[in-house]
Amino acid sequence: MNFFRQWGRFMMAGARAHARWEIKMAGNLLGSRKRVLVLLLLTVPIVMGGLVFADQLGSTIPDILGGKKAYSPAFYSNGIFIVSILIGLGAGLITGCIGAGGGFIIAPALMSAGIKGILAVGTDLFHIFAKAIMGSIIHRKLGNVSVPLAVVFLIGAIGGATAGGLVNRVLYELNPVLSDAFITTIYALMLGFLGCYAMLDFLKARRATAAGEASVGGHGGGGEVAELGGLPKKLQAVVIPPMVKFDFDFTPGGRRISWVFLVLSGGLVGLAAGIMGVGGGFLTFPIFVYMLGVSSMTTVGTDIFQIVFTAGYASISQYAIYGFIFYTLAMGMLLGSLLGIQIGAMVTKVVPEITIRGFYAMAVLAGFVNRFFALPAKLGEMGVISISKGMGATLETIGIWAFFIVIAGFGIWVIGTFFKNIGQLRGEGEHA
Repeated sequence: MNFFRQWGRFMMAGARAHARWEIKMAGNLLGSRKRVLVLLLLTVPIVMGGLVFADQLGSTIPDILGGKKAYSPAFYSNGIFIVSILIGLGAGLITGCIGAGGGFIIAPALMSAGIKGILAVGTDLFHIFAKAIMGSIIHRKLGNVSVPLAVVFLIGAIGGATAGGLVNRVLYELNPVLSDAFITTIYALMLGFLGCYAMLDFLKARRATAAGEASVGGHGGGGEVAELGGLPKKLQAVVIPPMVKFDFDFTPGGRRISWVFLVLSGGLVGLAAGIMGVGGGFLTFPIFVYMLGVSSMTTVGTDIFQIVFTAGYASISQYAIYGFIFYTLAMGMLLGSLLGIQIGAMVTKVVPEITIRGFYAMAVLAGFVNRFFALPAKLGEMGVISISKGMGATLETIGIWAFFIVIAGFGIWVIGTFFKNIGQLRGEGEHA
């Protein structure tokens, strides 16, 4: 039970850290007129071209862009573009309102919309890279970045991203259904664990609130920066040269750790990014703080730094050049998420934090149910289990409806709350 709580805190810390990165990048992008203009210039030709030539393009160059023949149904249509915006909007609302990883629902949502798993992963990675490069461009306000720490970490991250991309592509070449089943299983395990922990955390917080105790803010949570046991001290005591030094500004004489642990950590983060398409940022923060003993300030700067390179390398070298990125989907998700993050962040000012926790737990569990119910049909199609096509399709349909009902309900509630309190929110903005 203690392991469950510690691992749950580990994953929740990562989800919150990744959400903070998403909010920061959205703020940087929307805070610059030049970057907003660039975004619009990139989007308009894609949208207008798709509206005019959707059918012709879908039938003439499918093998280049991942169209109907290659990675069905990765062809452009008005409906697909609108769905991509709505998916981005939902993820953005979760990220902005809850402050914990709405990006986790993107790949399951794309797969539920009919996109192949490998294409969903590649597209999500490209969407993260586009947001990172436009939102930061190695921004001068990255914070405290330890260059030696970042460089050694990226050696492992690039290797891990290469391995993750290779695994996905090999499985897809062997059997596209096997590829979908593998990605579905990974997401089901992660979302199931995180969802159960989030629900238990919500129930605990609700009991504490009922008892009159103070509730910890959902966006912050000081507990995520505490060390778990003495693991950081033990790892920093291991001397396998060369030793990488860091945190000179926070600890007299700085700290140091062997390059081996940095490369292994980077490899794990890169592997997760390459397989799941989540950028790896949700793992960097808890690994650095809980396991390696890096200060939170240095971790934040290094996390932003590594996401740009890890997501960029993985999306381009492991997916884009093989045709596993659907660019119009990525642009739609980017537009939707930028809007959703801003609305969600404002709603947190007028909504009790305990309510936000409950919605987050429900959203993550809905993602788990979605992927868990999609698995029997895929396993049955591969002959791993005996299940009729009708039963498999029914289970998958139940999972899809359950997922989109919960996410849509949450989105409607957040947007409704926003418009209901728009006067109060506008007053706070003018006062600020």
